[in-house]
Amino acid sequence: MLNSAVSLGRISLPVFFISEYGDDEVGKIIDHFLNENGVGTSCVHHFKEGNTKLALAFLNEKNDASYTFYDKYPDKRLEIEFPAVCEDDIILCGSIYAITDEIRKKFRDFINMAKNNGAIVIYDPNFRSSHLSELDRLKPMIIENMQMASVIRGSDEDFSNIFGAGTPDEAWDVVRKYCNCLVYTANAEGVFVRTTSFSGRFSVKRIKPVSTIGAGDNFNAGMIASICKNPITRDQLDKMGEDEWSEVISMGVEFATNVCLSYENYISLEFAKELKTK
Repeated sequence: MLNSAVSLGRISLPVFFISEYGDDEVGKIIDHFLNENGVGTSCVHHFKEGNTKLALAFLNEKNDASYTFYDKYPDKRLEIEFPAVCEDDIILCGSIYAITDEIRKKFRDFINMAKNNGAIVIYDPNFRSSHLSELDRLKPMIIENMQMASVIRGSDEDFSNIFGAGTPDEAWDVVRKYCNCLVYTANAEGVFVRTTSFSGRFSVKRIKPVSTIGAGDNFNAGMIASICKNPITRDQLDKMGEDEWSEVISMGVEFATNVCLSYENYISLEFAKELKTK
């Protein structure tokens, strides 16, 4: 979510990061970096006990990443006053943080409040094979998150890991029980959209990536940028046709492509400047 927020901040959209990290030197670096890139941190819990969580990413010969995590959280988690959410505000949530026991009630209450207030909730499960041993325990929370979402954006890997779904239609057969909009990304195979009124596939650009870290995060950011630009309301999402979805998906692809061409996890300042002048 941080990668997505930075890209949105770089194109001057009003964006806030809702999370937690330590009141330590690493936390101060993160605060400075986010603020420098236009991301508000007033909704961050800066805890004084424990340390900021660190993730180290290692690229293989195909430039795909594996991760090692270091964390030491305090007993009291996410001790913040959550922001008020209005109709058609956009909330992006997901990854393992969205199904973490220690913050589950606070997270669920906030997302449910956002849904009830008419916000667009985009949920990216981002569920990796390293958590497969915990799937039986985590799956009910993933499904509950899907039920609160307006759009579910996941990769082919996500739906294979969680539901054993090997195609967009197999994923949609599951997702449609919980949510009316699915955006399914499948690397070079393209992007597939399934809703209660539309079914389509959109191509992606053929590139030689430098790094795939942050590609999905920035696809999410690109979709959000397009939803804001057009603008699209929550009630329109499951009624949109090919033209409207093409704009949303194209912007997601543009963001993800730009990130894959560098070692940064967010769109470049040059790309952001081009977007702001259009």
